[in-house]
Amino acid sequence: MVRVEGLQKSFGNNVVLRGINLTVMPGQVVTIIGASGSGKSTLLRCINLLETPDAGHVWFHGKDLAAEHVDINALREKIGMVFQGFNLFNNMNVLDNCTLAPVTLKKMTKGQAEKVALANLDSVGLADFAGADVNTLSGGQKQRVAIARALCMKPDLMLFDEPTSALDPEISGEVLEVMRRLASQGMTMVVVTHEMAFARSVSDEVVFMDKGVIAEKGSPEKIFTNPEKPRTREFLARYL
Repeated sequence: MVRVEGLQKSFGNNVVLRGINLTVMPGQVVTIIGASGSGKSTLLRCINLLETPDAGHVWFHGKDLAAEHVDINALREKIGMVFQGFNLFNNMNVLDNCTLAPVTLKKMTKGQAEKVALANLDSVGLADFAGADVNTLSGGQKQRVAIARALCMKPDLMLFDEPTSALDPEISGEVLEVMRRLASQGMTMVVVTHEMAFARSVSDEVVFMDKGVIAEKGSPEKIFTNPEKPRTREFLARYL
């Protein structure tokens, strides 16, 4: 579903990604772990061109997102994104947050969008909050609304950028549970996370990034119990 090849990205003199190669198969859950500043979030943002790579390619469903003739917005509609800071529209209620994109992009009528939104809110345990003001929600509830909102576009791929890092450990569990359920339903997911238990139990592949490169990748079993690289062992020793 996704193929990243030779991806490079700098911000001024700061080289953030150094020739990244990565493949994500349909139905696969790939988690990206690593220290702050290792390039994890930038890689994720390059996959849907929220950041423009300096060099390299990102293919999604076989189409090169950087090619001039490609309709990036049409492809991006198939990629859901959940941010660390929720990024909800605070001047709208929960239901309107979820129906805005499908209606604006003429994917659905208002009635169809509301039906889909209510089903997705129900799937994250928030159907009763459809009419609620976003500002009255807890952090965990906001993040679950953000997941429901992304699902309303019926994406083929979901990207999660540190979805629990702004949440208390107690509350983050409810968000991780929704993500576990999505994974079990076969959703293709790329997740940047510091939640090692989640990465270990849900991933098909774990990618360890260090200083802008993929230092090591493999099954959760390999990465967590028998990492090859000293840097991977050192990082995991701090977390486990």
